[in-house]
Amino acid sequence: MSNVSYYTAEGLKKLKEELDHLKSVERPKASQAIAEARDKGDLSENAEYDAAKEAQGLLEMRISKLEETVANARLIDESQLDTSKVLVLSTVKIKNQANGMEVKYTLVAESEADLKSGKISVNSPIGKGLLGKKVGDVAEVNVPNGTLKFEILEITR
Repeated sequence: MSNVSYYTAEGLKKLKEELDHLKSVERPKASQAIAEARDKGDLSENAEYDAAKEAQGLLEMRISKLEETVANARLIDESQLDTSKVLVLSTVKIKNQANGMEVKYTLVAESEADLKSGKISVNSPIGKGLLGKKVGDVAEVNVPNGTLKFEILEITR
């Protein structure tokens, strides 16, 4: 089962840089830690060795997950985005119908989400609720404390 994810050029570059860092810097550090712990004697009672092996296992798991993510990543051509409905990389201006507050969000892949900079994941409740909507539509978003209604005011890229 492949989990295709869509990324901006910037987001994919960050993923590849992190993967490269883990392989070229963190992996040798983990090997060095294991070697140092091994040199300290009896492995059956060596907590440092066990900890270093566990850290290496977690690192290898992270590398494997990132490699899979990069392999299944698809770059989005931002110039081809359709602004008639909300899609990945759409910037959406919405109005909360309960309090009249207007906010602008850009829908991005989960790994690129950063609420402080206005980027929300397409997998978040709000992101899922907005996908496919058009200007003038009202998105009903189920959140833990009820249902929020957002009117779509504007869609840009």
